[in-house]
Amino acid sequence: MFDKKTIGLIAAVVLLIVGLMSIFIVDERELVLKFRLGEIVKSDFEPGIYLNIPLINNVRKFDKRILTLDARPANYLTKEKKNVNVDFFVKWHISDIETYYKAMSGGNERTAALRLYAVINDALRDQFGKRTIQEVISGEREEIMNASTKAANKQVDKFGIEVVDVRVKRIDFSEDISNSVYRRMEAERTRVAKDYRSRGAEAAERIRADSDRQRTVTLAEAYRDAEKTRGDGDGKAAGIYAKAYNKDREFYSFYRSLTAYKNSFNAQNDIMVIDPSSDFFKYFKKSK
Repeated sequence: MFDKKTIGLIAAVVLLIVGLMSIFIVDERELVLKFRLGEIVKSDFEPGIYLNIPLINNVRKFDKRILTLDARPANYLTKEKKNVNVDFFVKWHISDIETYYKAMSGGNERTAALRLYAVINDALRDQFGKRTIQEVISGEREEIMNASTKAANKQVDKFGIEVVDVRVKRIDFSEDISNSVYRRMEAERTRVAKDYRSRGAEAAERIRADSDRQRTVTLAEAYRDAEKTRGDGDGKAAGIYAKAYNKDREFYSFYRSLTAYKNSFNAQNDIMVIDPSSDFFKYFKKSK
């Protein structure tokens, strides 16, 4: 039916398939279990190429790298029985492949994630229950994560799992606490604003009072200097008048009388009631 060439080709293909089924490669990022008729016979494989007996032996490979469980946010009660919403994630890896395989229904990663979440959830609930909101938000987040990691590892060791780290991404208040916090923040900001306004008003009054004082002092000094200058001017004017008067007293008296006549009889309707024999008309009398 088949010639020798065809039979040889079929045999080569069969041998190639059997050869491929007889070897398996272990990557450095993998953990490997070798089974013989469903029973684990070896688990401590180093990276490399290994032989296998087809149909009798089979292998299962698992991720050796650090895995991430990005958990759904959960609500926890604080020491004061206040509700907070916590978003967190977990870094973990397989520490014992045989234990992991047996404990997780054949090494099901989803089952491992669910059990790990339950353990971490209990650890965080215990840590948050020991602390106040103030401690949770501002002071002791690192302590909470470290304590949760340590407590979780005591629980998951029997699953062949090691928790590398528990990280809290975000902590949110419940709505009633948020409203209370916002009101408290608003009151605090209002108090601070009022304090700044009162300090500003005090500074403004101080600046205004100092400006008024400086204005008063400046005006007083200016008035003093003006009066001094005016007095000096009047003194010099009086000195000039006296000097001029002493040069020719009669002429100076006559000049002053003319000025007085001019100012007194400035308009036609001006009337002056005075004794004709007074000194005011002295030069009128002389002119006669």
